[in-house]
Amino acid sequence: MERKNIAIVYGGYSSEEVISRKSAEGIFSFIDKERYKLYPLLITKDKWSVELEQQSFPVNKSDFSFDMNGSKVNLHFAYITIHGTPGEDGILQGYLKMLKIPHSTCDVLPASLTFNKFVCNNYLKGFGITVANAALVRNGIPYNVDDIALKTGFPCFVKPNTGGSSFGVTKVKAIDELDSAIQKAFSESNEVIIEQFIDGMELTCGLYKTADKTEIFPITEVLSKNEFFDFEAKYTPEKVIEITPARISDEMTVNIQKSSSMIYDMLGCKGIIRVDYILSNNRPFLLEVNTTPGMTPTSFIPQQIKAAGLDIKTIFTEVIEDSFARNS
Repeated sequence: MERKNIAIVYGGYSSEEVISRKSAEGIFSFIDKERYKLYPLLITKDKWSVELEQQSFPVNKSDFSFDMNGSKVNLHFAYITIHGTPGEDGILQGYLKMLKIPHSTCDVLPASLTFNKFVCNNYLKGFGITVANAALVRNGIPYNVDDIALKTGFPCFVKPNTGGSSFGVTKVKAIDELDSAIQKAFSESNEVIIEQFIDGMELTCGLYKTADKTEIFPITEVLSKNEFFDFEAKYTPEKVIEITPARISDEMTVNIQKSSSMIYDMLGCKGIIRVDYILSNNRPFLLEVNTTPGMTPTSFIPQQIKAAGLDIKTIFTEVIEDSFARNS
């Protein structure tokens, strides 16, 4: 059987490009190289290029191919691991859909919806999912800090509405800190979400579905030694303790896993996703849905797969083959 050409698409336009590069390295190590030929594909504002053996090969965007030493290489599949635009917000998904190239993540609308935290959480709230109180402000449109404070109280979290949660995030404890925190978040996004602080245990649940199976991973409990789970805590091992499976009851485990599965279906997700929660007074509050979760060897999803006793190479093969089958 001839091996299919898989592009591991990383980079992007946001500050999370550095995380994307680490995830691409992880994915490169996880995918079955006897079954697929792997090509790391870097997307930046300036170029699309396959980065291989210290060489850079420009990608032909008209057909998702590249020329390598005089031979044309057609890329048959995109494993997207961009954290931020254009790989997490539906833009790249739309391009691939037009070219009929299968990919690892959800379709255009679910990608766009989940990328917008405020819209996604309010959409899911309509289906009975519990979320924190939140306010939204847009760059260039006046806002009133008193109105925001009334809605969210203190402390609250201020973060970019579109994008990841690693950069531009502030925990605000008083009204006089609110404006500067909003301006900081505007450096990452044109929209800023201000969310009520929920005091509790941070949990995250990964899962994936194919046409014939559902696999929901063990839940991870996150204990940050920083004030919250910021960029430093995420990528500095001594700053965080991650416990899989989480120290919660069997009943709550099933509850959160069922909720995550329902959210997957309500949003129309595809591939591997991660759903983050805060458990407060025995009640899980949805934080956000991540449709391109981190895939470094120490990221939550690989941890959860290992804890479940599953084979990560098999899982990636199932995700890829399911996308090929859906696209045929």
